[in-house]
Amino acid sequence: MNKKQILKTLHQNKGEYLPGDRLASEVGISDSQLAEEIHQLQKDGYVIDSSPEDGYCLSKTPNRLLPYELQRDLPTEYIGREIHYYAEVDSTNQVAKRLAHDGAPEGAIVIAESQRSGRGRRGKKWLSPSGGVWMTIILRPDILPSKAPQLTLVTGVAVAETLDKECSLDVGIKWPNDILIGEKKVCGILTEACTNPKGLEYVVVGVGIDLNVDVNAFPPELREGATSLKQELEKEIYSVKLVQRFLENFEKLYNDFKTGKFPEILTEWRKLSKTIGSNVEVHKKGKVVRGEAVGITNEGVLILEMGDGSLRKVISGECIHRK
Repeated sequence: MNKKQILKTLHQNKGEYLPGDRLASEVGISDSQLAEEIHQLQKDGYVIDSSPEDGYCLSKTPNRLLPYELQRDLPTEYIGREIHYYAEVDSTNQVAKRLAHDGAPEGAIVIAESQRSGRGRRGKKWLSPSGGVWMTIILRPDILPSKAPQLTLVTGVAVAETLDKECSLDVGIKWPNDILIGEKKVCGILTEACTNPKGLEYVVVGVGIDLNVDVNAFPPELREGATSLKQELEKEIYSVKLVQRFLENFEKLYNDFKTGKFPEILTEWRKLSKTIGSNVEVHKKGKVVRGEAVGITNEGVLILEMGDGSLRKVISGECIHRK
């Protein structure tokens, strides 16, 4: 709490020196406590200049998704109002599930600077080094468990629209859970639901964005099909603003979803889809289905036109776009 109040006061006077005794008095701590808190903030990456005569001056904030920075100016009502921040975790989805089980409210988010065991669909490993956005949102919608997978499509629209607006890139969605720039993956979404005898207890939606990640450091087998915003724009991206815009967009779409407007969201998904109109193969449980993706149902099920002209619905699987 002291750190938050110190930062709030320094931000209000950013670029100007604030006498130490005045800052300590406003926060309600001693001069020695202030010095220790300032030291900790500097270790977090804040550039705070100090002078025995002039006091303290905040000159630069770190490009990290620290809770105070993310919540400052966040325009949402409940998404992101509670943040659980970690330097490193095995998986933000796993942490979020534990928190949700213990009663964490709807809209609480888990953020980590890196993940040791990030996962994609069907347990595939998802590389999660420093520089990316590794985040999970806890949701408690009053819906049937069978509707929970639709939240993957809702989230996909929120991510794609955010990246399109903020970065002006060729952003699209690959069914069911990947965000692409061109034909390269920049974001993955993993939705997991927990049910009880009464129905749906909670849903956690994991979002992993390769923001300022060095894709060239990826293993060769992953490097070819991956990209990052930094690589595409050839500059470092300020992560806080981007995530704030995503959370704002997500809350709006999620509220629409809860009031029965999924068909309208699906219309936007179709506009953003890079899968519809493509020849694809879908892998599931060792089997491969090939065809042209011609549409998606109102439930989010992919429709393929087979070689003989027949139509086939595919509920889930790993979708690969064929050249």
